[in-house]
Amino acid sequence: MLFGWLFLLSSGYSQNTSYTTQRVADKVPVIDGLLDDTPWSFVEWGNNFTQRQPYDGKPPTFQTEFKILYDDNNIYIGIRAFDKEPASIVKRLNRRDESEGDMVEVVIDSYNDKLTGFQFTLNAAGVKTDVIITNDDSEDKTWDPIWYAKTAIDSLGWTAEMKIPLNQLRFSRKADQTWGLQVWRNIYRLEEQSIWKYIPKDASGWVSLFGELNGIRNLIPKREVEVIPYVVAKADRFQKEEGNPFADGKDNTMSVGVDGKIGITNDFTINYSINPDFGQVEADPSEVNLSAYETFFEEKRPFFIEGKNIFDFKPTVGDGPNSSDNLFYSRRIGRSPHHSPDLNDNEYAKVPDQTNIIGAFKLSGKTRDGWSLGALESFTQKETAEIDLEGNRRKETVEPFTNYSAASLQKDIDKGNSVIGTMFTASNRFITDTVLNFLPSSAYTGGINYTRNFQHKTYYVRFNGIFSTVRGSEESITNLQESPVRYFQRPDTKGPKIDSSLISLAGHGGTLEFAKTGKGHIRYIAWLTWRSPGLELNDMGYMRQADIIQQVFWVGYEIWEPFSIFRSLHLGSNQFSGWNFSGENLYKGGNLSIHTNFKNFWSFRTGVNRFGTNLEVTDLWGGPALITPGGWNTSMSVSTDYRKKMQFSVGSSRYRGDLHSQSSSNISLEVTYKPANAISISIEPEYTKEETKLQHVTNEDFGNQTRYVMASIKQESFGASIRLNLSLSPDISFQYYGQPFIFSGKYTYFKNITNPRADQFTDRFHTYNVTEIKYNEPDRTYSIDENADGVAEFSFDNPDFNFFQFKSNLVLRWEYRPGSSVYLVWSQDRTGDDDNGNFDFSRNMNQLFRIYPQNIFLLKISYRISI
Repeated sequence: MLFGWLFLLSSGYSQNTSYTTQRVADKVPVIDGLLDDTPWSFVEWGNNFTQRQPYDGKPPTFQTEFKILYDDNNIYIGIRAFDKEPASIVKRLNRRDESEGDMVEVVIDSYNDKLTGFQFTLNAAGVKTDVIITNDDSEDKTWDPIWYAKTAIDSLGWTAEMKIPLNQLRFSRKADQTWGLQVWRNIYRLEEQSIWKYIPKDASGWVSLFGELNGIRNLIPKREVEVIPYVVAKADRFQKEEGNPFADGKDNTMSVGVDGKIGITNDFTINYSINPDFGQVEADPSEVNLSAYETFFEEKRPFFIEGKNIFDFKPTVGDGPNSSDNLFYSRRIGRSPHHSPDLNDNEYAKVPDQTNIIGAFKLSGKTRDGWSLGALESFTQKETAEIDLEGNRRKETVEPFTNYSAASLQKDIDKGNSVIGTMFTASNRFITDTVLNFLPSSAYTGGINYTRNFQHKTYYVRFNGIFSTVRGSEESITNLQESPVRYFQRPDTKGPKIDSSLISLAGHGGTLEFAKTGKGHIRYIAWLTWRSPGLELNDMGYMRQADIIQQVFWVGYEIWEPFSIFRSLHLGSNQFSGWNFSGENLYKGGNLSIHTNFKNFWSFRTGVNRFGTNLEVTDLWGGPALITPGGWNTSMSVSTDYRKKMQFSVGSSRYRGDLHSQSSSNISLEVTYKPANAISISIEPEYTKEETKLQHVTNEDFGNQTRYVMASIKQESFGASIRLNLSLSPDISFQYYGQPFIFSGKYTYFKNITNPRADQFTDRFHTYNVTEIKYNEPDRTYSIDENADGVAEFSFDNPDFNFFQFKSNLVLRWEYRPGSSVYLVWSQDRTGDDDNGNFDFSRNMNQLFRIYPQNIFLLKISYRISI
């Protein structure tokens, strides 16, 4: 009954804007940006654009016109962007998919399913950006089709020509077709956007509200087939280590591989990669992680980035600590080996930095009936470490041969007003060495989701449910129970206890959400999400924490029309709380935020967060849960006009814990300088200082007792991201990225947790006094003598440390023909540490650049063959 009512409320805006194209035969436009070829006279101009930003629904400052033609193999688009000040048109040269400046854009819904758009964007300098839109308004910027474009500036403004091969689009075999169409324009200096088919700012949806492209007749769908072989030459230079036969200071390698696409039909394509190499990919940012949780890193490898939305199955929306959870986390494929050999005296080991991917295959597509399918298969080889003892060598397996699989299926119903989907993942390890028995042999996850939109997609209800099952040896399943994701060994847990006889683990999770996303200035969303204690996604996915139930409510108010000194204003507030499956409240809090853009194009953000008392189940690394005080966090940032050659952005945040339990402050600055349209230089320094009274140090057992030792810690860090972009043309670019990073951690006032749930903060721990703790300077160890009888119950190493790292990449990229490229790369890495623990900027930076660097020089050449 409920879903029937929702169906009656569901309907889209009527499409009352259309353009009629025409087929060309013998003579086709030459793509030179000039629009002076005879075929353009065969069709009329499409025009009557409407402003969408900043003044929604008003006429644009300058009008825009377009024409569209097609033949058996391509679609041709010509755009005239009028401008009374041609000298003011901003032509920014950047790498592909990093467009800035004046731009035009065409989006084609060739499926005509009101959900999928193929987006082609071109700026006035000829830089291309391409995007696939799915589910009406979700953008995937990783798509890189082959298409051709040129631009020109004249006395009337600027013009653009595009040629899009039909094998890059997906469409049916119908004799007479109607496609969805939208054309968009941005005037950079005015920050003004206008569109051909007017869609109000408060409308929900995007592709579903497009205009129509008519006149397409008797087109035969095309299949895309391409092969891209490549060769990689790599020279690695590093510090020579005396006595280590594997560290002679150099390593030279050469490899070959193949990427490509095979169009099974016009609707379905296989992407494949055999022996892939990702040496041109930018390094991950530096960090020091003192928590029990695994760090989440963004995927940067092209094969796994392209089309990643197909396998995006997140249990939770939003941007909280669990927002990175996903059934599929591609960084698992090709990761560093799990095992590290235990070495005897005088032994040296050569351990692979990463697991080699033998091959990866990805099938994706969508039928005319609204079925979307994605499937991925990847194989990583068995990796071994070579161990040397005075010339005698042996091998030890560090990673087994592994198969990773993922499949997704989705069905659009009623032009996307209802969507139902499912996803399944599997990882299977072929473990033949007992040293790897700590790894699960197989892991399977699955999920199902359903979304129902109603009232012109103004509202939606969504549900998703997920499950997992993992199998392996008793050792591997015990490890999962003891991992930071669940910590079943906690002595005070009211949930599941450790069972070392298990050979499998299963769990479930899900989210129920309701939201208003359009119509008027107010938006809101509410959701309830859960993960059972046994849920495990981390073999092929990513999950931060199990045994959690979370509730969130967010409401926002937006004014997008300029008023007073403002161009736009956004107000937001949320409230959140979390429990475990035993009914214990883990956390609660809320925030208020303001984001505004001014008419002078400056922007300002500020926010305040209140965090309540927390029950921390991971702070003692398997020990009992610890109650920690709440606190206040405030943040603020100001950015100057981004259109100028010189732009500044400064931000700061400050946290103050209740009862003086914790304090932190952060300040960051971003300076961007664009001395010319082809050059951009930016530097982003950031300094953070944090003092915490309770930081985990060690858990020490003696007799039948366990001591949970914590300490006050003073952490200070400084990092700076430096970027230089130089584009010689839309196809040739230099990019430099460098990041020096220094971090210090100084531990004092060591404590024993005595009553972790005491009402008073100071009753939860005992601070060791001078008679109970002694420091041995030569050994750098602390010994604890709680009975003051001269006999130490236990000891532990001094945890003070400094960490230094510098990462840099210099990349020359030349796309010498569409789809074929040359990469020349120089990467440098300096990584080291010491046990000082004091933050001294001058000393620490000197230490950083005294570290012997690892330099990698790489040349990668690929050549696209289209069949």
